[in-house]
Amino acid sequence: MSKQSIIIIIALMSLALLGTSIIQFMWIKRAVDIQAESFDNNVMDGLNNVHKQLIDYQRQTKEIMKAKGTGKNFKLSVRDYETKDLAYKFNPNRYIEDIAPETLDRFVKNEFQNRGIDIMYDYGLYSNKTQSFSILNGQYAVEYEDAPMSSEVELQDPGENQSLYRSKYSINLFPNESDQPGQLKIYFPNKTRYLWSSSWISILSSLIFTGLILFCFIYTINVILFQKKVSEMKTDFINNMTHEFKTPIATISLAADSIKSPKVNGNIDKVNRFANIIKQENKRMLGQVEKVLQMAQIDKSEFQLKISEIDVHTLVKNAAEHSRLKVNKRDGNIEVELKAEKSVIRADQNHISNVIHNLLDNAEKYSSKAPQIKITTENVKDGINIIISDNGIGMTKEALKSIFEKFYRVHTGNLHDVKGFGLGLSYVKASVNAHQGKIKVESEPGIGSTFTIFLPFSASESD
Repeated sequence: MSKQSIIIIIALMSLALLGTSIIQFMWIKRAVDIQAESFDNNVMDGLNNVHKQLIDYQRQTKEIMKAKGTGKNFKLSVRDYETKDLAYKFNPNRYIEDIAPETLDRFVKNEFQNRGIDIMYDYGLYSNKTQSFSILNGQYAVEYEDAPMSSEVELQDPGENQSLYRSKYSINLFPNESDQPGQLKIYFPNKTRYLWSSSWISILSSLIFTGLILFCFIYTINVILFQKKVSEMKTDFINNMTHEFKTPIATISLAADSIKSPKVNGNIDKVNRFANIIKQENKRMLGQVEKVLQMAQIDKSEFQLKISEIDVHTLVKNAAEHSRLKVNKRDGNIEVELKAEKSVIRADQNHISNVIHNLLDNAEKYSSKAPQIKITTENVKDGINIIISDNGIGMTKEALKSIFEKFYRVHTGNLHDVKGFGLGLSYVKASVNAHQGKIKVESEPGIGSTFTIFLPFSASESD
C-alpha cells in the first residue's frame, strides 16, 4: 500500500469519526433541549397552579372569616368583610401583603414535589409596590434599614437576589385591569447540571463507543503502518539476500569453469586452489541459509537448546581470534578483559557462540574508522555479563526501538559496503531470551554502542 493511499485512508477515517462525534453531540444536545423545554413548561404550570391555590385559599379564608363574623362571639360583621373586599378591589397590593410565608412555602413545595421536580431552587414573592421581595424561601424579607431582629425575617441584600429577579420563571399574582401587585418568581441555580445529568447514560454510552472506535482506528492505523514497514523490510531483505547469494554463486560458477579448462585440469595445484574457493563460497552460502532457517525456527517456536556446561571465556577468546583478522586489516584492535571469576555456565554452546560472533561482526561492520572493540565479562547475581562495546557509527534513540526486529537494518549513511539480512540482532535477542537471559544496548550517534548480555548460570533445556 502506497504512502498516499494510507494518508487518504487516515483522512477519511478521521473525517468519519469527527462527523459521527458531531452528530452524536447534536442528538444529545437536542434531547437536552427538548427536556429543557418540557422542564420549563412543567415549572410554569406549577407556578400557575400555585397562583390558583393562593386565590382559592384567600377566597376560602374570607368565606370562613365571613361565616365566623356573623356569630355572636366575633366582633366583625358581614358589612366589615364587604368593606374589606372593596378595599382589595381598590388596592390589589393587599392580596400580596396578606399572603403568609408558610402558606406560600407549603403550596410551592407540594406543587413541585408532586411534579417530580427534585432540584434545589430559590423562590420569592416580589412586590411591585416596594420594588423588592416581600417573601424569600418561606420567610419575610425586608430592607436592611427596616429589618427587625427576628429569626422569622430574612435580611434582603438587593444584589444577592439578582438571579432570582431576572429569572424567566415568573408569574403575575392577582392581576386586574388597573394594576399588577406582584409576581411569584422561582430560580434553579443548578438547572443546567440537572438537565445534563439526566442524559448521563447517553453521554457515557457515546463516550465509550466513540472511545472504542477511536481505539480501533488508532490500532488499525498502527497495523497498516507496521505492515508497510514489514513489507519494506522484507523487500530489502530479499534484495540483500539476492546480492549475498549472487556473489558466491558467480564465484563458484567461475571456479567450476576454470577447473574444466584444459590449462587448469592438468595442474593439480590450480585444481585444488579452485576447489578450495568453491568449498569456501559454498560454506558462506550455507551460513547465510542457516541464519534464515534459524529465524524460521524461532517464528515457529521451535527454538531448541542443547544444554551443556560451557566456558564463556573460551567462547569469547575464540570469537575474538576469529574477528581479529578482519579488524586488524582495518588497523583496528580487539581488547579482551575477562573479569568474571565464575565463567562456566549451563547453556547451548552453538547459540551462545553465534551470539558473540554476531555482535563482533556488527561492531566491525558498523565502524566508519579503525574499529576499537572491547569485550568484558563480569559476574553478577545469578549469572554472568558479557559486555561488547565499539566506537562505531552508533544509533539514534528511534533506531534503538527497532534494532531487534526482523529484517531491520540501521541506516549506515556513507557505509555502503555493509551487508546482511537484518536478522543478526533478531537472532541474538531470541537466543538470549531462550536462555532466560537479558540484553540491553546503549548507543550514541557518532560515538559507538555497548551491548550487555546477561546469561544465568543455568538455563532450562528446551523440550
